[in-house]
Amino acid sequence: MKNRTITVSGADVTITTRHAQDYISLTDMVKRFGDEAILYGWLRNRNTIEFLGIWEQIYNPAFKPIEFERFKSQAGLNSFALSPKKWIEATGAIGIYAKAGRGGGTYAHKDIAFEFGSWLSPEFKLYLIKEFQRLKDEEARVTSLEWNFQRTLAKINYRIHTDAIKELLIPPQLSKAQTSVVYASEADLLNVALFGMTAAQWRQANPDQPSNMRDTATLEQLVVLSNLESVNAVMIHQGLAAPERLTQLNGIAITQMRSLIGASGIRRLGKTPER
Repeated sequence: MKNRTITVSGADVTITTRHAQDYISLTDMVKRFGDEAILYGWLRNRNTIEFLGIWEQIYNPAFKPIEFERFKSQAGLNSFALSPKKWIEATGAIGIYAKAGRGGGTYAHKDIAFEFGSWLSPEFKLYLIKEFQRLKDEEARVTSLEWNFQRTLAKINYRIHTDAIKELLIPPQLSKAQTSVVYASEADLLNVALFGMTAAQWRQANPDQPSNMRDTATLEQLVVLSNLESVNAVMIHQGLAAPERLTQLNGIAITQMRSLIGASGIRRLGKTPER
């Protein structure tokens, strides 16, 4: 995900993504109050070191507690100084990281950034949390609109698809168990055409995933899936055998995915047009 910017009490603050977590620029936060000397002053505070150490012990299995205790014992001494780089290299910390080059500076996990905000100003912290939450709500809204639109479309087409199976593929007087096998077979026909594997093969290859392959599909894959369901229903009515349908569906999936990859219009679904 690209860097995002929020405005907090007139200051532009950058938010980036690291290890699938949001990290906020402490360098940007401090600009409204002075230079980075404020950040170094916060880092050498004993309460800060204790907070950082506890955070790392909770979230970082590779954290080095012995080095943490050494820093904590020195905190408060006039001779003690601590930089982000020194803290990271000595303890293996992941809650703070330093980024060089364009857009560089010191970034911290949101938990730590909010704590630093308290050091700067309680008012600034509250506005930081408010603007951060506003950003996350907007991101969630857009993502939900995009995903739910295609998920709903896929479900509607699946109903058409299953009706065709019920009418033409299911022999009379089958048990519910036998019927479900037929449905699963047709579902896997689409899975193989689009994903190159059956649902069972996907679960075997992804044992740590709690969801199914369609729930983890991309927006483009969901678009193609909804189209394949409609096309397959038509081919079932035409009496085409499963092997022939699989070949044609795979060709359609390849063509449509090639067309959709990189198409910016898909990603704009659900977003408010710019005025």
